[in-house]
Amino acid sequence: MELITGILSTALLAGGVLALAALGEVLAERVGVVNLGVEGLMSLGALTGIATVAAVPSPVLGFAAALGVGFAFGCVFAAATVLLRANQVLCGLALTLLGSGLAATLGRSYAGAPAAASFPRVVVPGLSEIPVLGPALFSQNLLIYAIYIALPVGLHLLLFKTRHGLNLRAVGENPAAADAAGIPVTAIRFWYVALGSSLAGGAGAYLTLAFVPSWSEGVVAGRGWIAVALVIFAGFRPLTAVAAALLFGVVTALGFVGQARGWPVAPAILSMLPYLGTVAFIILPVVAWRRLRGWFAAPAALGLPYHRDVR
Repeated sequence: MELITGILSTALLAGGVLALAALGEVLAERVGVVNLGVEGLMSLGALTGIATVAAVPSPVLGFAAALGVGFAFGCVFAAATVLLRANQVLCGLALTLLGSGLAATLGRSYAGAPAAASFPRVVVPGLSEIPVLGPALFSQNLLIYAIYIALPVGLHLLLFKTRHGLNLRAVGENPAAADAAGIPVTAIRFWYVALGSSLAGGAGAYLTLAFVPSWSEGVVAGRGWIAVALVIFAGFRPLTAVAAALLFGVVTALGFVGQARGWPVAPAILSMLPYLGTVAFIILPVVAWRRLRGWFAAPAALGLPYHRDVR
């Protein structure tokens, strides 16, 4: 029983990083912009969180600062891809290289040092005493509840239950038709790409302030790329993206538990499990395309710049 509780608790923590980054990518891709700069944004957010709590020991302030840094760099990315209509893939790769390199350079003085403050666990009276599930589900930090409940449900309602959400999806599917209907295509793309980037920065801060409360170069370790893959597997839906992130969290937790308990598997193999899962998740849509093409179908205008004067 304790083993199951430990795996589930670690899975929630590990999956939260991917879930928050994936939700940000869902927002960007739903309006038609591919943001491959998630890895760099998470690196910048991770460093910003650590640096902020080193100056002011408040994890909430550190997380907010990371959101702001992600938003600022997201605005730069949106200006290049939405306003100037530069190649989205190249801009995303440039953002990843810039963010990762800048974080590694500026973060040398924080390397190896534990976070001055981190998000504490919040125990829910009564519910946390439920056998097996209680300690795992109801003894987590506040961000866990926001990432797994409030944020995905809110985004789902926004995208699929509101007129504004219909406009967002129209911009991602057919921006010319949306523009003809009076929907501000450029503004929607710009601000939602920036907002999605902000969530990616917050995911980096979550990593260093809640999951692994310390900073080291390469701490993001490819999680940004996994988040991008999760969005594809989840069919560009927020609730499914969070569920897929939790599944990856379980895989990560199994690797940790296996190493701690000395399972007869090479530690390198256990560490590879999340990345092997990513490859499997990318292959699955190809294999299941004929039967599930509607589920895995990307927004029709994804990756395509919108030229208002060309219809």
